[in-house]
Amino acid sequence: MRPLLVSCVLLGLAAPSAFASGGPALPVQGGAGVSAPGSDVRYVAVRAGHDTVVERVRRDGGVERSRSIGGAYGIPGAAYDGSNTGLSFDESTLVLAAMAPNATRTRLLVVDARSLRPRNPIVLRGYFTVDAVSPDGRWMYLVHYRSVARNDYEVRAYDLARGRMLAEPIVDPREPDEKMQGFPITRTVSRDGRWAYTLYARGDGAPFIHALDTAGQRAACIDLDDLSSETIAEARLVVAGGTLRVVGPEGDRAHVDRRTFAVRPPGAQRAPAPARRVSSVQDDGGGASWWFALLAIVPLAGLAVVARRRRHASSA
Repeated sequence: MRPLLVSCVLLGLAAPSAFASGGPALPVQGGAGVSAPGSDVRYVAVRAGHDTVVERVRRDGGVERSRSIGGAYGIPGAAYDGSNTGLSFDESTLVLAAMAPNATRTRLLVVDARSLRPRNPIVLRGYFTVDAVSPDGRWMYLVHYRSVARNDYEVRAYDLARGRMLAEPIVDPREPDEKMQGFPITRTVSRDGRWAYTLYARGDGAPFIHALDTAGQRAACIDLDDLSSETIAEARLVVAGGTLRVVGPEGDRAHVDRRTFAVRPPGAQRAPAPARRVSSVQDDGGGASWWFALLAIVPLAGLAVVARRRRHASSA
């Protein structure tokens, strides 16, 4: 199914409809919903006639809490593999998106994730999709499609506390003028909910990973030049300590250093950290000085024994 889906996505560039199969990931009702990393609950939106029921569901399937909300809303989709978004790591804020996409106006609803009570609706001019929410629920990140047909978009930050959009888009400072053009294949987040990593396929270029720092309003685009959109059609992203792994059905395809964003083949070793220069015996907190003292004491002790024996011999 997924290779076929990606093929449809890549062909979607030529689709006449603005919301054809090549468009962004759409909000969903039912299914797995969305959960915070390490959480035992997930949040699901369920259709109820013309309205929506939001549920907080335990891992065993039991519903902890539910609430009916007027209008048709869903959990925002993040990627074509069924990855969803819209929940803060502290589980204080849940953002829902209107089910019916509209090229000229986007309707969102901010919900208190603990009580499931709606906080405030948000209406934006243009077509936006929810990309992520910061760990504390302060910031919402949106993908603004300036043209869905041309797959032309930018990432914007929205201050939920002040109810305003930041003036400038979130770009990679290393390549501020590079356009983001691709289709979201899969998504993962760091264990603390701060970093959102999305793997994108491109119809006419190498795939890339969009690394979004949801707490710091910054991002990086990581090109995977040794891979193709076909080879990552069924890939997933795995956070393993300081490494982000691109894993396909046959194993790892690439490793990314989460600090430097350097890409290396799976078999390659990470570049060693530069050796620390020790300018004096005190530089390492005392460990080196102990060894240097020992190296100095042993020869001096030997010389003292030799001198003592010589004095013994001369007195005899």
